[in-house]
Amino acid sequence: MAHDRPKAVAIVGAFLFAATGIAFVVGLTLLFPNPAMDFMWKVNPAAYPAFRAMGRVAGVPLIALGVGTLAAGVDLLRRKKWAWWFAMILFAINGCGDVVGLVVMRDVLRSGSGVLIASAFLWALGRGRVRRYFSV
Repeated sequence: MAHDRPKAVAIVGAFLFAATGIAFVVGLTLLFPNPAMDFMWKVNPAAYPAFRAMGRVAGVPLIALGVGTLAAGVDLLRRKKWAWWFAMILFAINGCGDVVGLVVMRDVLRSGSGVLIASAFLWALGRGRVRRYFSV
C-alpha cells in the first residue's frame, strides 16, 4: 500500500509529526515551567507573554493538539479518510489565522509565508490523486 501512496501524503504526515513534537514541548513547558526550557521562547518571543497571561492551563489545548496531530499523522499514513479531513481542516484554520494576522498585524513575512505554506498543503492534499487515494 505504501508504494502507491502519493508523496504529498508522506510529506504532510511528516509535518503533522513535527507539529506533534512542537505542540507537546510547548504544552509541557507551559504546564510545567522550567527555566532550562526558556531558550525555546526565543523562536517566537511574542507568543510567550500571550501564553503566560493565560496561565498553565494554556498547555492543555496544546497537548490536545499534539494528540490530534499524532493520531492524524499515523492514520494519514494508514490511508484513513478522517485523517485527510483533519489535515484539511487544520491547514484551513491555520491559513485563516495567518490571513487575519496579515491584515491585523501587517506581518507580511510571518503571516504571508504562513498563508503560502497552508495553501500549499491544502493544494497538495486536494489534488485528484491524493483525494482518490483516500476514497478507497
